[in-house]
Amino acid sequence: MTGTYDPARSAILLVDPYNDFLAENGKIWPAVRHVALEVGLLDHMRAVVAAGRESGLRIFFVPHRRWREGDYEDWDHPNPTQQRIRESHSFALGTKGGEFHPDFQPMDGDVIIQEHWAQSGFANTDLDMRLKQHGITHVIVIGLLANTCIESTSRFAMELGYHVTLVRDATAAFKPEMMHAAHELNGPTFAHSITTTDALLKTLRNTS
Repeated sequence: MTGTYDPARSAILLVDPYNDFLAENGKIWPAVRHVALEVGLLDHMRAVVAAGRESGLRIFFVPHRRWREGDYEDWDHPNPTQQRIRESHSFALGTKGGEFHPDFQPMDGDVIIQEHWAQSGFANTDLDMRLKQHGITHVIVIGLLANTCIESTSRFAMELGYHVTLVRDATAAFKPEMMHAAHELNGPTFAHSITTTDALLKTLRNTS
């Protein structure tokens, strides 16, 4: 069930829309390309953001930590993803890969959240405070990756009392099995709605 979204209380969380994930020459694009093309990721992300803006929903950018020289080098126990970033320098500050994709640039009224170090957009950031200060109770979570940052951010949102919507085809993962886990096995344990872009757009059109 998609539900309804009061523009004054609803927001789109746009997670990690970096070139390294979404651009043809991005460092991580080859790993997500198959699933991304299969679900129409970019077109659906564009459509959700555009419809959200048209309906008056606020857009929150929820970015991953952009790698800086020395990141994770002296950490006691960086997680596997952080270890890979330490080696690959994904989302490096000052590089093209560490910039937001051209189709997902902040506009007036958008909110850019502090960068998250691991998978949850809430942990050690100002996301919860900024959502509450804007009166947001419902979040629609899109971006990358379905089974890591999207799932962790969405679970945390549910734990904090937000109404959570996942959009199956406005996210991607490295493998179809990961998408299946994210939406068929894990998502139903915490999300209030798991929908498609087309269904969500119909709901937003009826809301505005």
